[in-house]
Amino acid sequence: MPRNYRKEYDNYQGTPEQRKRNDQRKKARRKMVKAGRAKNGDGKDVHHRDNNPFNNSLRNLTILTASRNRSIK
Repeated sequence: MPRNYRKEYDNYQGTPEQRKRNDQRKKARRKMVKAGRAKNGDGKDVHHRDNNPFNNSLRNLTILTASRNRSIK
């Protein structure tokens, strides 16, 4: 059965809470690019050390490979 992306968005990604969290993750990425610690299209993820996407201080942010960032618990 193929994935129903519309349903996923409606039930999870489109909720106000998730949209706010996603906005903060994007803001962290822009902040790292501006600071020169990341580049657009580099294939890396911005990792929040405390796992809180609302804490976008530079001391809390690091750049990791996507596989490493998504395996950290």
